[in-house]
Amino acid sequence: MKHALLMAAIALAAGCSKSAEPTPSAVAGSSAPAAAPESGDYGARIVGRVQASGLAVVALEPKSVRTFPQQAETPVMDQVGQTFGPELLLVRTGEPVEFRNSDDTLHNVNVKDEQTREQAFNVAIPTGGVYAFTFKKDGFYRVACDIHPAMAASIFSASTPYTAIAESDGRFEFSGVPPGPWTVTVFTGGRRLQKELDVKGGVTEVTVGAEASDASR
Repeated sequence: MKHALLMAAIALAAGCSKSAEPTPSAVAGSSAPAAAPESGDYGARIVGRVQASGLAVVALEPKSVRTFPQQAETPVMDQVGQTFGPELLLVRTGEPVEFRNSDDTLHNVNVKDEQTREQAFNVAIPTGGVYAFTFKKDGFYRVACDIHPAMAASIFSASTPYTAIAESDGRFEFSGVPPGPWTVTVFTGGRRLQKELDVKGGVTEVTVGAEASDASR
């Protein structure tokens, strides 16, 4: 039941984008602030809050062209106890992701774009096997195992390294953000909310709620 609610919430949010409230252990990227992706001691922090109930995926996107270094660690989605973990994984577009099978049975990983239903890949992974894949487009993706229909998960891929799952009270934080104009995008409750942000250094506070522009309309 919990996963059905999560998938419904993700499907609604993805349907609103161009491209359920899980527990912290069920998602990747929901606790620690994003680390500084560029060299240099910028010292800028974004401390924010989403004024909405339920799942909220937050992305901080630059308004000008920026080049970010490659990810320090490869995100992993594993299959253990006939369950995908984490239930929602945040990944970087253009960077590799690992899909593993730590179960004692064969699984396949069937991944489709949540909005277009386009097939990303569908591969069988034997016990102890690993499959690497790189998402080419930003957006939400649905993950399933055709052998075990009860298994399901979601992936959010973004070009920006600054993505997070808001805490249960709506809090989120990013650190090491370079100064300049940014856009905060929040996917929540079937809506895509956006708010412009000018980062000057130090700590910048932002609240995304009813006053934010609804880009889903």
